[in-house]
Amino acid sequence: MLTNYITWDVKPEIFQIGGFAIRWYGLLFAFAFFSGYLILLKIFQKEKIPVKVLDKLTTYMVVGTVIGARLGHCLFYEPLFYLRHPLEILKVWEGGLASHGAAIGILIAIYLFSRNIKKPYLWILDRIVIVVALAGFFIRIGNLINSEIYGKPSDLPWAFVFTKYESIPRHPTQIYEALSYLLIFIILYYIYQKKGTKLKQGFLFSLFLILLFSDRFLIEFLKEPQVGFENNLTLNLGQLLSIPFIILGFLIMYKSGKKNITA
Repeated sequence: MLTNYITWDVKPEIFQIGGFAIRWYGLLFAFAFFSGYLILLKIFQKEKIPVKVLDKLTTYMVVGTVIGARLGHCLFYEPLFYLRHPLEILKVWEGGLASHGAAIGILIAIYLFSRNIKKPYLWILDRIVIVVALAGFFIRIGNLINSEIYGKPSDLPWAFVFTKYESIPRHPTQIYEALSYLLIFIILYYIYQKKGTKLKQGFLFSLFLILLFSDRFLIEFLKEPQVGFENNLTLNLGQLLSIPFIILGFLIMYKSGKKNITA
């Protein structure tokens, strides 16, 4: 019976005044950056790196994440629409952000940042991925509040009925991903706290890629297609985009293990 499932009818707006609204998703997105900043601040202080370097890194990260996530959604999932209506790309507030696009945006932003401050690319990535995993947790909670990126129909007792759209109980894949990202954050931060600069350069980054995108690949089996053309694919777009990141993770881990450069 429907009463055995969890009814989800949370409003995405915290409050609204006229046409202006403060949304939970935006608040959680901001909190993801704020909490990440505090954690990186501890890491940088531990390694005696000036705070101004972190402030500059934060700027690069914010810009890279937003641009990458937005372009990723527009070009990966709905390219024909956005190529015909390019100004619609600027309407970030209407939703449509892709985590794979965010990953690419972050990688490019950090590369530019590493060139700017003349620090090794992998050295920065090893620290950034710790807080990126935590950010993924907050963003998926935001997706849950928005009743988006949900899973396939399910008869499990913890299935959610997203009343905003329908009355069919579904896998709360947002929660599955959020909890797995939180676990990845705990693992990475624990390893860093225990090993610190003794780690091989690139190890944390490669472990992050393997864990996060393997997790994403598996959970995608429980998700509904986000766009129509995915119905014609054996693997959906999220899985196809995850495979190169997983392979890259194993390649970097293999190469970092053969080098004597520590983090």
